[in-house]
Amino acid sequence: MSAPITQVIRPAGAGHETLYVLLLCLVIVLGAGSVVAWHGETQDVAHLETYQLDARRDLSAAEQGIYADLRVTLDEIRLLRESEQALPGPQALADEGFAPFAHDASSVSRGDHAWQLLDEQAYFGASTNPSVSGSFLMRISEASDAVPDIWLNRNNSPTAPTALDDAALSAAGWQQIVAQFDAGVTRQHRH
Repeated sequence: MSAPITQVIRPAGAGHETLYVLLLCLVIVLGAGSVVAWHGETQDVAHLETYQLDARRDLSAAEQGIYADLRVTLDEIRLLRESEQALPGPQALADEGFAPFAHDASSVSRGDHAWQLLDEQAYFGASTNPSVSGSFLMRISEASDAVPDIWLNRNNSPTAPTALDDAALSAAGWQQIVAQFDAGVTRQHRH
């Protein structure tokens, strides 16, 4: 009898296959990273002046609500001014039900502002509850497509301003509210 012949068969080289898969993964990750870096957007951040507030970040919930109402009502005010050749008074706007001029539960919970028309140029809303919301001033421009020009004063007892230019308002403690759209609401960065 002859002795059985044993032959040793080595397994296929899995080490080389693993190395190739890892190298392919590395190439994919580097390629994706370079595409993202190349096409990434730079974020331009608009800096506010010292007399300005960001409507999204610097206002309380009540103040944001009044600000939004004023922006919406401004379109109606402009239409009424064109038809009547004069700015409507706050009482006329309240009678039409336009927020924040109308006296309802919402206006009471947001500071219960007492509105008045100043020199056919601006609406002044004095807050009766400054701990909830400051007082507002909305200047009306002659241009029908002008950006809303709304100012806020958080002093406890602000009076109606006598001069309505930027320097006088700023000196009296008023701050202009600006709407910035430099980043999404979910990506707020304090600068």
